[in-house]
Amino acid sequence: MSETHVVADEQEMPKTLGGVVPYLMVDGASKAAEFYRQAFAAEEVFRQPEDENGRTMHIHLYIHGGSLMLSDAYPEYGQELRDHAGYTLTLAVDDVDGWWARAVGAGMEVVMPLERMFWGDRYGQLRDPFGVTWAIVGK
Repeated sequence: MSETHVVADEQEMPKTLGGVVPYLMVDGASKAAEFYRQAFAAEEVFRQPEDENGRTMHIHLYIHGGSLMLSDAYPEYGQELRDHAGYTLTLAVDDVDGWWARAVGAGMEVVMPLERMFWGDRYGQLRDPFGVTWAIVGK
């Protein structure tokens, strides 16, 4: 187990960053955490161990000063996987081109190309391999 895969009895729970904290249920939370490390320089700060089916109930990541939580689906407990729709996770950054290039290089699908918007910021949308839509925005 790598240093980032810490279980509750080994470390105090990490601080939750940000005001509104997204908690995503995905098909493959461990794979998503690794993908977000590549795409967004995510730092994994906590993880519940995987069960015998390779699922985990909780992964806590830090991304650009905020927290993102992940879990696998547990349909036997009423937590079924659903399509990700009706929201966009937005990263407001100073280096729009750098964040965009890293995300696209990691395999994000371009939904809306990065361009200057009517409100003055550069903005674009991407979709990750888990079906989640992300926006990157900045000057």
